[in-house]
Amino acid sequence: MSVAKPSLAQLEDIALDLGFDLEPERLAEFQALMEGAVAAYNVVDALPDEKPAVTYPCTPGYQPPAAENPLNAWYVRTEVKGAPEGKLAGKRVALKDNVCLAGVPMMNGAATLQGYVPDLDATIVTRLLDAGATILGKAHCESFCLSGGSHTSALGPVHNPHRHGYSAGGSSSGSAALVAAGEVELAIGGDQGGSIRIPASFCGIYGMKPSWGLVPYTGIMPIEATIDHTGPMTANVADNALMLEVLAGPDGLDPRQSGVPAAPYTEALGKGVQGMRIGLVKEGFGWPASQPEVDAKLRDAAARFEKLGAVVEEVSVPMHRIGKDIWAPIGNEGLQAQMMRGNGMGFNWKGLYTVGLLDAHAPWRERANDLSDTLKLSMFIGEYFSRYYRGRYYAKAQNIARRLTADYDAALARYDLLLMPTLPMVATPLPPADAPLALIAQRAFEMLPNTCPTDVTGHPAMSLPCGLVDGLPVGAMLIGPRWGESAIYAAAAAFEADGDWRSF
Repeated sequence: MSVAKPSLAQLEDIALDLGFDLEPERLAEFQALMEGAVAAYNVVDALPDEKPAVTYPCTPGYQPPAAENPLNAWYVRTEVKGAPEGKLAGKRVALKDNVCLAGVPMMNGAATLQGYVPDLDATIVTRLLDAGATILGKAHCESFCLSGGSHTSALGPVHNPHRHGYSAGGSSSGSAALVAAGEVELAIGGDQGGSIRIPASFCGIYGMKPSWGLVPYTGIMPIEATIDHTGPMTANVADNALMLEVLAGPDGLDPRQSGVPAAPYTEALGKGVQGMRIGLVKEGFGWPASQPEVDAKLRDAAARFEKLGAVVEEVSVPMHRIGKDIWAPIGNEGLQAQMMRGNGMGFNWKGLYTVGLLDAHAPWRERANDLSDTLKLSMFIGEYFSRYYRGRYYAKAQNIARRLTADYDAALARYDLLLMPTLPMVATPLPPADAPLALIAQRAFEMLPNTCPTDVTGHPAMSLPCGLVDGLPVGAMLIGPRWGESAIYAAAAAFEADGDWRSF
């Protein structure tokens, strides 16, 4: 492919879009002056791209039929064997389908991306395989990860293993369902508004959103670089801590990782909570969507931590109550700029650009009607406020986010960890195929208020199962200081060891 010199008609279209009022003769002068730039672009076009080498051969795999996929949680089944030994030897892994696995199809839940096959492995893929894990395939996720429910994937909804016809949570829906169903021990999730912790809560597993930047996002389709996180989803705390040990640390390709201090997280597992101070965040309770039974389970969990030796006190984090409001301009305007208008990669980034993914995603404009309704809603919001308010609310929200961060930090200066419900409710019924738009949107976003603020602030947060309400799991969320994953694992392991959460 070579780069062509722009035609006068093309320059006229660009000029109109940019608000330039130029006569044809003047446009021709600009056209002539662009020849040097076109020549430079052709030099770049002729050079090979710089991307990580693929060290583990993959086979494309297959889309499993319904009989092999009762929860509709798998997108592609394959088998990629890692090193013969390592920390994760013998562990089976599912990758969320926004993670690049060379040679294996990836659609990120979206019809417009079907047919894309990555030509590189995400950093976390290489790290998992180097540690001896076996990757069994790609798990369904929500359409471009824009839903906290599990009903927007182009290939159908993912079902909750605890109750067919109910949400598995999102956007890492398939990842959570496969772990909860015992088909894999480990899964990768992604989290921009709660997408690791929401399905972990709905499905009754352990989901860790690490500190922002701790785990490299290289080779994963982004939504918005300032809130993108990836992390482990597992059936127990020990596997979660072990998996994070493998995933964490700089890769030299993600500029968010400057000064990242990875740690031996498994060493925290036997430390217990004796003398630990835990703040029960009062603003995490009593949302309009809160189920009283869920709030009660969390207060029971707080009492259990007290019984285990922690000091538990109620604490106020006032700005938590408007955390979702601060998140909204960042999430909506940011995704429209980076993921959609920026074709998944955007600009102003010193990290690795997945050029093949950019090329595969860019034609979404030709099939825009096929985008999910939840993504269309976010795009409407993002485009409206960017276009008519010049992006000032994205900018202001990013500024105010520092105040939100400081409010959490003030509480975490007095307490080792913070505790609240992961979600205000248990899993909800999947919307019917003919559901009105209002219900589709409600089921996608109603559960976000406690999870999305820490995507903005970058604090680590983990959902752990703490009981059942009407047979469906309830999640408790522990929040730590930046790089405080070890304290979270110490508390989560002590809680897990105190008994079967299903009986709590």
